[in-house]
Amino acid sequence: MRAKTVLPAVAMTAVSMVLTLAVVVMWLGTAVPWPVALVVGLGIDGGWLATLAYERRLAAQGDHNRVVTGVGWFFGLVASGVLVAHALTAEVSAGAWLAVAWLPIAAKALWLVHGMWERTALTPVALDAIRGIQQEARDEAAVARARLRAEAASEETRLTAVTQSGARVARVQAKTAKTLSKAWSTLETARQGEDTGRALTSVTRCVTPGVTPRWELPVWGPVEPVAALETAPALTDTALDALVDEIRHSETPALSYREMASRFRAAGHSASEVRLRAAWKRVVA
Repeated sequence: MRAKTVLPAVAMTAVSMVLTLAVVVMWLGTAVPWPVALVVGLGIDGGWLATLAYERRLAAQGDHNRVVTGVGWFFGLVASGVLVAHALTAEVSAGAWLAVAWLPIAAKALWLVHGMWERTALTPVALDAIRGIQQEARDEAAVARARLRAEAASEETRLTAVTQSGARVARVQAKTAKTLSKAWSTLETARQGEDTGRALTSVTRCVTPGVTPRWELPVWGPVEPVAALETAPALTDTALDALVDEIRHSETPALSYREMASRFRAAGHSASEVRLRAAWKRVVA
């Protein structure tokens, strides 16, 4: 993986250094002796390469120096400036020389990208762990989505069933109300009829002379509650215990609670289920 960033940077550096040296020798060789031009070109490339090597050493140690980085970018700008100046003064192929003037800056940028890659690179173990965490998160999200879809589908089915049941109940109630309304209408018609009144009068006179009762329709709706029947006074705990013990031992072997309770109520006695069970526990204990 490291070769994907370091090889382009190395290739771009080599091309830019060769191009810078060639341009300096060709351009200055006409004005000064070519050894001098060669020294100038090697000085630019040497300074560029020296600062790059020192930057790489600091990066390998996990360190960084802004001064060294600034010097390296200065040599890169000088190399690009030489290429731009040569392109502007060249009589032939000026556009081609100008098009390659950015190579020293591009080489520095590639080394910057490679340094960023090194600072953020992870080991295969860490990458595997990250992939596992991401896969687990995707699995959990997929399961949650499936659960939500299933719950939504079941809720939709339940609501549909409830709605349909409610509609059926409403239809039955409407039909029943219509039938009752017709029945009540028939009863009212019979009640108000003249022949019905005479028939009822002729029947009741034989039983109670001089009385003509009025035939009332049956009540349909809320009615007055029937007064509660008088109940026997509640048994005390002692009397209840004695009664439970007597019924339990009325047969051999002793009766179970269910049989005792059944005979207790069949005999006409009254007690709540809670009191009766409490008495049973006291007797059995």
